[in-house]
Amino acid sequence: MKVLVLGSGLMGRGAAYYLAHTDSVEQFIVADIDEKAAKGLAREFGEKAVAEKVDARDKGQLISLFSRVDSVISAISYTVNELHTEVAIETGANMVDLGGNIFVHEKQFAMHDKAKDAGVTVVPDIGLAPGMTNVLARAGIDQLSRTESVQLRVGGLQQDPRPPLNYSLIFSVEGLINEYVEPCRVLRDGKIVIEDPLIGFEQLEFPDPFGKLEAFNTSGGTSTLPITYEGKIDNLDYKTIRYPGHGHKMWCIYKLGLMDSNEMEIDGVKLAPRRVLERLLEENLPPTGKDVTLVRCTIEGWKGTESRTVQYQLIDYFDDETELTSMMRTTSFPAAAVAVMCADGTITDRGVLAPEVAVPPDLFIEEMRNRGINIEEKVY
Repeated sequence: MKVLVLGSGLMGRGAAYYLAHTDSVEQFIVADIDEKAAKGLAREFGEKAVAEKVDARDKGQLISLFSRVDSVISAISYTVNELHTEVAIETGANMVDLGGNIFVHEKQFAMHDKAKDAGVTVVPDIGLAPGMTNVLARAGIDQLSRTESVQLRVGGLQQDPRPPLNYSLIFSVEGLINEYVEPCRVLRDGKIVIEDPLIGFEQLEFPDPFGKLEAFNTSGGTSTLPITYEGKIDNLDYKTIRYPGHGHKMWCIYKLGLMDSNEMEIDGVKLAPRRVLERLLEENLPPTGKDVTLVRCTIEGWKGTESRTVQYQLIDYFDDETELTSMMRTTSFPAAAVAVMCADGTITDRGVLAPEVAVPPDLFIEEMRNRGINIEEKVY
């Protein structure tokens, strides 16, 4: 099979690593508007990889590339996911993306019938969260006869936290601020409810050296889950894990208007506070260094007449051997795995499908474990 990776950044590199170590992949194309970056990444992974220059917003260029492959991994900004879905349908290529915006994926799902008619599978939002967590949620739900609650808790952190926020840019600053400003879609009493970000603080504990951490509402993590399980599950929510104190600092920044995307005029210059904040975070937060990803998905309910809890937990560290960050691996490996599943016939359903609908949980979890992402399951 042949696969296209759009984007040669952090997540593109993670996807390329996965594909280079997948026997069924004969060739993969790394495409980027920065041809030098694409060629550099292709050289890193040998004969299987070739580089192409592409403008990911140019439909003509995209059609040419999509037509040459079986599956596409869109590892760039969510702002082009709608266009990429259109091109996938037009060319007959399967596609996955890393998601990041509920309003964009709603536009993608509106193309479900067209994708089905074209014999194409498109799986949006298949990174870490959303993505892996959607599949884990389904894995737990499938073990219960009735599910009462699903709690998804996820955090990408530095192993060695440093001030001022005890955080560094584990992924894009654009995606980070989106999580902190956009509405949070959850289930309460079986119905979809919109909650504010940066509220709902709770404390949770992980094994040493982490100890007590905090978690709070952020946007995007539930993705399609509330729609898929509305009326079937009482409560479902997603919260981001951070070192203690981070969330309240970000809440203050949010309330001061520094995350506002609307332009304001200052001394005759129009600018959006958010753009200034993004630049300042990029310039002043400490280097990521070695990171760690924490995941805890807790699914509670009943198996027959007995109460039961299914919990999936992941503590994944920076890989010293490959120099892939944990966030790269836990985000890009799920996308690459599902792209391969779409191309090799493991996933047979067609259309624009949610991760929890399209992806077989047992095979997915096994594949992640085979790639060194050790998802632990506990049932009690």
